[in-house]
Amino acid sequence: MKFSVRGIVVWMGFAFAAVLLAACDSKPAFTNLDITGNTQFGSDFSLPDSSGKVRTLGDFKGKVVVLFFGYTHCPDVCPTTLAELAQTMQKLGDDAKRVQVLMVTVDPARDTPPILTEYVGAFSPSFVALRPADTAQLVKITKDFRVYYAQVPGKTPGDYTMDHTAASYVFDPQGKLRLFARDGQGVDPWVHDLKLLLD
Repeated sequence: MKFSVRGIVVWMGFAFAAVLLAACDSKPAFTNLDITGNTQFGSDFSLPDSSGKVRTLGDFKGKVVVLFFGYTHCPDVCPTTLAELAQTMQKLGDDAKRVQVLMVTVDPARDTPPILTEYVGAFSPSFVALRPADTAQLVKITKDFRVYYAQVPGKTPGDYTMDHTAASYVFDPQGKLRLFARDGQGVDPWVHDLKLLLD
């Protein structure tokens, strides 16, 4: 069978286009739930940090942002996840400079700015705590990201716990929401997925 030069060039053009389309359609093999393009969750936030400075997603452009919900009196899941994220930063080495972990407290009544600063700083000096200024801000941020939270009474009025969604949200360096990450999953899934987003 004879092929003309023009025919071969046209065929090669189609083959190259097919490869490009396949590459565009392929998604990274994330360990956590890929929610890229999902519009059911918030796309930004505006909350004061523990120093009182209002922070938005735009403040961290160029970085992968891990938005974590928890509280300082949490007995298990919150400190475990923060410890895992701190170990993840160590494993990422220099790439850790391009990752920002943000903890949003669901218990601003007890989590005062000094307490939050000390708490997140104990895990990593690079971690930042966000504290809703009032109930309206707490309701908005949790509603935007579909985070459940509820106070569970203890033996005394101040001795309560907070039930809350045990998950984090991960934005890529362009500020797009990409992942829904389970808390307490271990270090390796974090390292794997954050490296994919940083590449």
